[in-house]
Parts: sequence; C-alpha cells; structure tokens
Amino acid sequence: MKYFGKNTWVYLDGEFVKADNTRIDVFGQSLHYGYAAIEGIRAYNTHNGIRLFKGEQHYERLRLSCDRVGIPFPWETDLLIEKTYQLLEKNNLRSAYVRPMVLTGHNMYLTPSEDSSIVILAWEWGPFLGTDLIHVTCSPYQRPNPHAIPPDAKIAGQYVASILATTEATKRGYDEAILMDSEGHVAQASSNNLFIEKDGRLYTPALGHVFPGITRQTVLEIAKALNVDVIEKQISPEELKNADSAFLTGTATGIVGIAAIDGTHFPEEWADTVGATIQRAYKNLTLEKENYEVII
Repeated sequence: MKYFGKNTWVYLDGEFVKADNTRIDVFGQSLHYGYAAIEGIRAYNTHNGIRLFKGEQHYERLRLSCDRVGIPFPWETDLLIEKTYQLLEKNNLRSAYVRPMVLTGHNMYLTPSEDSSIVILAWEWGPFLGTDLIHVTCSPYQRPNPHAIPPDAKIAGQYVASILATTEATKRGYDEAILMDSEGHVAQASSNNLFIEKDGRLYTPALGHVFPGITRQTVLEIAKALNVDVIEKQISPEELKNADSAFLTGTATGIVGIAAIDGTHFPEEWADTVGATIQRAYKNLTLEKENYEVII
C-alpha cells in the first residue's frame, strides 16, 4: 500500500511540508530505541462535513502517553485539532486515518530527551481488518508486562510484540492474533480490544494489562445506552473459546466480528449478536447519522 505521493502534505513542528521533503533524525531516540508516542484518529465524511471522531480525546491521550514516559508535550489540543483539519483539506481527504506522532531528539543515553517534535500524517485507509468476519488464533506472544511499559500509553516500541504476533498468526493462515497477558489471561488482539458475548451479556478483559482503547470505551457507552450488561473481568482462553460470539474494537478497525478462534466457529450467527447491534450503532455514531439507533 502506498501511503503518500509527491503532492502529499504532512504537518511538522508548526509547518506544512511535502512528505518527500521530510527528514528523519538518524540520531534520535525514537529511531534507536522506539521512544516515541503515537496516536490514531479517524476522520469521517458525515452529512455535517468532515469530522474527527473524538479527536480531542485522542490528542489528550497522546499527551498522557508522553507524560507516562517523560516525553515533552508542549502543544495545545485545540491547535492540533485545527492543524489536523487543515491537513485533511490540503490533502483533499474527506475520509482518512490520521497518525500523530511525538518524536524525541538526538540522545544516545537511556535518559529522557529534552526535545521533542510533533508530526501529523493522514491517508485514505479502509477498515484495518476489512469488513468481513475474521478468523483469529491464540498467540504464543504476550501483551507487554504492565510493569515494563505503562499499559495506558501508546508507545511506538511496544508494537514490535504486535508485529511478531500478527506475523506468526498470518503465517498459519489466520487474520489476527489474540495475545495473553503475563498471567496467562486473555488480553487483546495485536492492536485491538476484545469483547466476547455469552448468554446475552458482554465480557471484556479488565484494565490493567490491556490498552484502554477509545473505541472500547465507546462500546461500553453504547452498551449502557442499549441496556446491555458488560462485565470487565479476567477472561481465560477457555472462556473465550466457549463464547457465543466475539468481536474486536479499535480506531483503525472500527468494530469487526470474529467468525472463529483456532478453527472453532462461534455458535451464534453474527447478524443476531449483541456485537452486530453495537457495530451498527457505532457506525451511525461515527457518521453522525440522524437516525441513530442510540445517542450517547
């Protein structure tokens, strides 16, 4: 997939520059140690115009990620929102994925950098895992230990584990990997949160080992509005495999249903699940449709 061309603009430290003209700091900690914070935001083409879905929350989470690991973050959220909309306009994008990144300066010591830069990229990108039901597998790789990297920080370096898990899963013919936590409980997919359905209730791994996704929180809000019980708890691999249905959530993915895990199909038809109802409500919410199934 090609993410940019000769006419693509990016936002870099207060200026709009052509993507071809950007340069990487080869002495930067972000390159050497993965010491960078990232975000992912969706822009939707709604009947009210282009809208960043929960853009303020995403930029505040970027600030939190930087705070968690000691990366300077001097920018105001309102300014970043404004520049993101300008970036979309300059690139003639109406529906897009937006990637803000905070990069650290040149420092070869394992100490926090005193300098940081912000770059915002945007490109057309469909749902990360497509729109069809997916097949997943329990991965031999684990979600990073929360005592090693703060689980609520979106730090670039930790995604090496996700790359390894996804690569291993796809080599075995699966679409996505489900990682366990350091205690052997179900955590999440490589870059998505997980929900399972059993007897009309939803269950999702409790916070502590999993990333507190904004889409995950949106699903909790939709479920509450629909009077659907959601229980946050430790989930064993056996509970996952014995569920009636399951789905993944994330900004890049949206909501996608899972057909089977390790070759075993879930018994409930996706169209009849609570997850499918929430999927429709989430789509209405992101597109700002007037005929909401649920308003939150």
